[in-house]
Amino acid sequence: MTENQPPQNQPGQNPQGPQGPERTQQLPMYGQHQQQQFAPQGGQPGQQRPDSGPQGQRPGQYPSGGSAYPQFGAPGTHQGASPGPGWPYGPQPATATATAEKPKKRAGLAAVALTALLVGLAGGVGGAAVYSASNDHTTNSPSVTAPLNGNQAAPAAAPDGSVQSAAAKVLPSVVKIAVATSQGAATGSGIVISKDGLIVTNNHVVAGAGQGATITVMLNDGRTVNATVKGTDPLTDLAVIHADATDLTPATLGSSGKLAVGQGVVAIGSPFGLEATVTSGIVSALNRPVTSGDEQQDSTTVFPAIQTDAAINPGNSGGALIDLAGQVVGINSAIKTAGGSGQSEGGNIGLGFAIPIDQAKPIIDELVAKGKATHARLGVTVGDAQSTDGLTNGARLGEVTSGGAADKAGLQSGDVVTAVDGKAIASGDALVAAVRSHRPGDQVTLTVTRAGKSVPIKATLGSDNGNPTG
Repeated sequence: MTENQPPQNQPGQNPQGPQGPERTQQLPMYGQHQQQQFAPQGGQPGQQRPDSGPQGQRPGQYPSGGSAYPQFGAPGTHQGASPGPGWPYGPQPATATATAEKPKKRAGLAAVALTALLVGLAGGVGGAAVYSASNDHTTNSPSVTAPLNGNQAAPAAAPDGSVQSAAAKVLPSVVKIAVATSQGAATGSGIVISKDGLIVTNNHVVAGAGQGATITVMLNDGRTVNATVKGTDPLTDLAVIHADATDLTPATLGSSGKLAVGQGVVAIGSPFGLEATVTSGIVSALNRPVTSGDEQQDSTTVFPAIQTDAAINPGNSGGALIDLAGQVVGINSAIKTAGGSGQSEGGNIGLGFAIPIDQAKPIIDELVAKGKATHARLGVTVGDAQSTDGLTNGARLGEVTSGGAADKAGLQSGDVVTAVDGKAIASGDALVAAVRSHRPGDQVTLTVTRAGKSVPIKATLGSDNGNPTG
């Protein structure tokens, strides 16, 4: 599509349409509880959403509204009293301590530079955030597989392209991660990326691993090893840890850019602490703008997610979403739930979201090399543009940072962005997600409505130089 063509929605591309991005729940890690958060649906004319600032902070004056769908939950902590035995999934081990998190405040007008995150997040320690009620040091979760005995026949060879074949290739590379603190323990999932112990997971899975905390990794062969945090990036909800092992099986990282709506995918992780769990489904949509928040670090991430109906539940955070060739195409991060305010986080309802691996790869490389990551920046605040019928129809630009990418490109306050590189932009968050799918130095073509006319404007994205608050 040329830059002069009107924006068009492709099947499964930017499927949010005029209703804007999804606000989904960052899955709590299995064994933790969080209070659901609510995010505004759409927004009012003139509302501004900054894309960066302290970890993508949205000032607390941002009003909430719209239908009561919870955001991705904030990363869980191990603080607070347990709501009692049996909550929410039945009796829990004595080591578990549930927590409730405060609703995240949303941003109002604020001049914060738009930061392009590679991937966005899914909530505290957990994934398609997994929160675990059990401490893996003391309580082992049941496995989904059983060893063969003399009365069992060996399984038939799996045909190429089947769920069985794909799962067999990646299961050895997916691990369960347990984080234990003085308040309790919780579990998530991770993906082995090197033979010598490097594992990628969600930031919210290990966010609670502060002083005195321990991280334990349960390998697919049943061994448990200790691990340490190598690098974290709250803005993309990615983290890399190093396990004390030298004989691991790394997964093959594929390309999310080759995915198509309707294509078969498989999710692998440790939902509710059940390690090595395999579920399957299809790619339901691509480039779905998804928002997640972090109360502890006051951060917000927005990313263009892979949407899938493969079952993803608390505990899947940081686990693998793979294609039927057995290659990782996404990192499971969040779900949307049907729960309301004051209710416990829900399980799978067929709306799971994963960080595209193409956007995760550069961040992972930086975390391995430097322990922190850089992000693209447009340098402008952004809000929803609304038509007379109250539906959003683009992203309205607010304050333009002097000398930033938007300023250098000639963008002006009041401009309405309706497409990026030919893909329709229906809301402020959709623009945030589009920018965060790029890297510093990338050139993008924005379709801008100004004074009633649609014009293409090229912009070269800047960088936060690893300092998202600067």
